[in-house]
Amino acid sequence: MKLLFKLQSLKLLWTLKPPNRTFHGHPRLLSSDVYSQYESIRQGKQEIPKYFNFASDVLDKWSEIEKAGKRPSNPAFWWINGEGEEVKWSFEELGFLSRKVANMLTKECGLQKGDKLILVLPRIPEWWLVKVACMRAGIVIIPGTSQLSAKDILYRLQASKATCIITTDKLAPAVDSVASQCQLLKTKLVVSKGSREGWLNFTQLYQNQSADHSCIKTRIQDPMIIFFTSGTTGSPKMTQHSQGSLGFRPLLSERYWLDFSPSNMIWNTADTGWILTSIASFFDPWVFGSCIFIHNLPQTDSAVILNTLCRFPIDVLVGAPTLFRMLVQNDLSKYKFMNLRYCVSGGEPLNPEVMEQWRSQTGLDIHEVYGQTEMGIICCVGKGMKIKPGSMGKAAPLYDVQIVDKNANILPPGQQGEIAVRSKPIRPLGFFSEYLDNPKKTAESERGDFYVTGDRGTVDEEGYFQFIGRDDDIIISSGYRIGPFEVESALIEHPAVVETAVVSSPDPLRGEVVKAFVVLSPTFSSTDLKSLTRDLQDHVKKTTAPYKYPRKVEFVKELPKTVTGKIKRNELRDKEWGRI
Repeated sequence: MKLLFKLQSLKLLWTLKPPNRTFHGHPRLLSSDVYSQYESIRQGKQEIPKYFNFASDVLDKWSEIEKAGKRPSNPAFWWINGEGEEVKWSFEELGFLSRKVANMLTKECGLQKGDKLILVLPRIPEWWLVKVACMRAGIVIIPGTSQLSAKDILYRLQASKATCIITTDKLAPAVDSVASQCQLLKTKLVVSKGSREGWLNFTQLYQNQSADHSCIKTRIQDPMIIFFTSGTTGSPKMTQHSQGSLGFRPLLSERYWLDFSPSNMIWNTADTGWILTSIASFFDPWVFGSCIFIHNLPQTDSAVILNTLCRFPIDVLVGAPTLFRMLVQNDLSKYKFMNLRYCVSGGEPLNPEVMEQWRSQTGLDIHEVYGQTEMGIICCVGKGMKIKPGSMGKAAPLYDVQIVDKNANILPPGQQGEIAVRSKPIRPLGFFSEYLDNPKKTAESERGDFYVTGDRGTVDEEGYFQFIGRDDDIIISSGYRIGPFEVESALIEHPAVVETAVVSSPDPLRGEVVKAFVVLSPTFSSTDLKSLTRDLQDHVKKTTAPYKYPRKVEFVKELPKTVTGKIKRNELRDKEWGRI
């Protein structure tokens, strides 16, 4: 599965043409901007470099352009928390602070190139500082949602062999409860105003460091980040990305989903543990020298989001379909957005009626993107493309996306099959490197010359793809991928549960939610079912990440099974979705 970064891959997998250099009315960038410096590679005149580091080759270059007065004065990073606190950083300030953090990690914590660090923080500035600092030091980052349970944290620490974890006061007790079972964990850093026994205080420690740090030299295929992604069976897999797959891809691609300049500002509301935040709130906007806007948003509140769009010069809003479903429930005529001109939805299909409601009330279209943790953005509706309700757009640059059958034969337009991306003979830049420590799953992800996504869909004569549904049992709710095995494992721990099966169920707000079919123990047969439902839901929230809990519970006498005893989840799922 070794990545091959050759010019040949561009010729095979991407029809080269001059990128769209317009900026929606903004002036053209100077020839010294970072994106323009890679023009010769995009035109096929120069090979992809052997060495690349996003911190030194992108962020530090923007800092130099900034110092030379060739970038607008708007910040590179702008954060608020809704309680009056605000942080603004230029690229120079981001570089200064991240070098201090890099020194802290290497000198005080003893981390070296290739070591793994688990980063579990909400939407606070330290998340961005740590991420840049890890790139400078060659440390592999493992982001996680703040909703992880102690069990989730234990699994991630043991599976990844991480030597360091950074989190907040909220999750520190959960880490402490399992730390004794993680022999490789050497350093615990807490982002807190106070102190905690056995933990180093992140803020106090990094502020005392020198800002003199030399960015380590990394090869373009060196590991950079690992995402834990759910599967239909077993525990989440470790999806490893390289310096090139996420950091270099936006430099090599056309402006396929973001057509930005340094004067633009983007706000993505996704959780920090999700790959979309790494793409939309880190790599892609900063390639163009744009400003990343972040609201802490401890809770998703539509009024807060709408008022924020009215108060700040945000050009682009990115969110899961759930966000837009919530927003259209409001009288949008009461809100006058300061600068919003482009909206993007990703994570799951968006209902056409929601798109129409949003357009009729705001005058703005919602552009859909489709992707996976393994490959980032696979399809998108880019600027200037015709919007077809129910379609997730065309294949993104560098990817040859097809609909294939079970034998990896390409199917004609209109015929339903599995969405797949060509991975042979050359593995495209943008692909994950591997499922770490799981060669079997890595191999199983391919069929013939294609990586198979596990999603079913169709493509029309114009090359627009439409999502039909999962080919397996993964549940995608509000943008989160939830494996049924994880929820079932939590439920089965409860004494009332003899057997359970978890599937997706339609929901007008979240698209789909977790539903559990439960076979009760005889001793609980006379229990009040409403009370028991709440008890089971609370149990799952405590056992695993709260977003995974079953919002719907149905008690049944038995579960449908095959002759070999396997639960027929597809039958339950089809019943939920009205296909039976």
